[in-house]
Amino acid sequence: MSETTTQKGHPKGLWFLFGTEMWERFGYYLMLGIFALYMLDGWNNGGMGFDAHTKSDIYGTYLGLVYLTPFIGGLLADRVLGYRRSIIMGGLMMAAGYFLLSIHDITTFFAGLGLIILGNGFFKPNISTLVGNLYSSDELKHKKDSGYNIFYMGINVGAFVCNFVAAYMRINFGWNFAFIAAGVGMLIGVVIFLSGTKHIKHVDVIKPLQEGDMPTGKILGSTILPMFVFGILGYLIPDNLLGSDTNDAFILGCVPVIAFFIYLWFKSSGLEKRAIAALLAVFSCVILFFAIFHQNGDALTVWAEDYTDREMPESVATVFNKVDMAQTVENNDIVALDEPAFKAKIEELRAANNAMPEATETEMAAKKASAKEIAKLESSRKYFSNLAAEKVPAKGKDLKLYSTELYQSINPFWVIVLTPVLVGIWTALRKKGKEPSTPTKIALGLLITALSALVMVGAVYATNDLTMKAGSWWLLASYGVITLGELCLSPMGLSLVSKLSPPRITALMMGGFFLAISVGNKLAGMLSSLWEDMEQKENFFFLNFALVLVAALLLFLMLKWLNRVMKENNVF
Repeated sequence: MSETTTQKGHPKGLWFLFGTEMWERFGYYLMLGIFALYMLDGWNNGGMGFDAHTKSDIYGTYLGLVYLTPFIGGLLADRVLGYRRSIIMGGLMMAAGYFLLSIHDITTFFAGLGLIILGNGFFKPNISTLVGNLYSSDELKHKKDSGYNIFYMGINVGAFVCNFVAAYMRINFGWNFAFIAAGVGMLIGVVIFLSGTKHIKHVDVIKPLQEGDMPTGKILGSTILPMFVFGILGYLIPDNLLGSDTNDAFILGCVPVIAFFIYLWFKSSGLEKRAIAALLAVFSCVILFFAIFHQNGDALTVWAEDYTDREMPESVATVFNKVDMAQTVENNDIVALDEPAFKAKIEELRAANNAMPEATETEMAAKKASAKEIAKLESSRKYFSNLAAEKVPAKGKDLKLYSTELYQSINPFWVIVLTPVLVGIWTALRKKGKEPSTPTKIALGLLITALSALVMVGAVYATNDLTMKAGSWWLLASYGVITLGELCLSPMGLSLVSKLSPPRITALMMGGFFLAISVGNKLAGMLSSLWEDMEQKENFFFLNFALVLVAALLLFLMLKWLNRVMKENNVF
């Protein structure tokens, strides 16, 4: 047995990359789980006070850019920095970004987002590339899909745990401490990576340029500069083409980068040309998966907040109360007022809060407590507005609710539960010589994802035209279905890039996969912005279903060709 493998046959370095990614995703998904709620929360409550459309615009732009920068990070790692150095740089930048978000200020808000966007560009494509590099030997290459599934489970252990931490910090200490926790998680990930570097350094190899390859400076000059130019032009276009200035800027800004990948295909030849073509075809289809999948932090978070019955069973509430993690809504004399009287009373309380002095620590604490009480009144009123009358507590009584952030843990919970099952199925099929090819798995993932949207159509019908709340089981079921699709698609996409990419541009092509995620994420924000405008919410989910179904059908039509390319390159 080689020095680099464990008793279970996987490289030792995988477990350090697993731990690094687990903590990085802890921070990333902690921030993402509260991002929409933080932007919607009032300024006096510690949030940003944005309206719903602004929130969706910023959410989509952030998610788009955070997966656009891996193109740059992958290129520089391939040719200049190496993978380990890039990962460390990226991790430290992301940690700094989370710490900046903890400062309640509009300037540090956008500066923090900028650092996270840049840091992810250096971190994300290169840690995924290192996973694939660990399986480059003939002894291990057949285990690459399983290796990526294991790595992907690490991502979701962090994503599952983080939302409990986010809820605890937000409920008991405020938004800023939740963001600080994200930064600390990222730093732990960097420490784990440094501690395992001896098991990884042998696959951190800068690839030499081959004859005909475009120099690094020329690539950056022909993509990054035009990207900014196109983005600025998109922002300045009068009468938005795609709903907002930032939508126009983002999509047009992506054009030069997309053109560069087409150029890579055009300049290549033989097996390499067909491999790049296959990857670009898959990238095009998976865009719509991420457009639907990443609504979990926006439209589905709003669904959990406004249309889901989040009441805890008494036995659960007892446990959550002991650790201060239950959200409380109370029916009191103010909450029970009719709508005009309630609004007038809230305005009166706000005026009194604004007039409160804050010269001393005691006065500041009193003002903060007053703002928190106003927020609680508004939250209670909003929650009861479409709750079945028999479930609304009597005056003076309260309900204990699951915090909305916790619904973000449903998806990673399903990943942790379903990954061993799916890996077991693939292994059993492999032994019988019937394991689907990686492109086939991705096509199945798209089809299953489309079905998850139909589950949410059922959830809308269960609310009787939004006049009552849907049970939490609807979200649990929808996330379960989309997670199965995700496990067939997302780790398999990483594996496909690692298998088919020409070795000298593996991280660059990994950046191309993340570019597809980037465009999909921006589309997620654009789709979510339709949520507020659609009176019939089931139509929103029918639209999601139709979009992913089209992508699935296209990929199924290409399967014969894609599988042939896989065989030509001696990968399966």
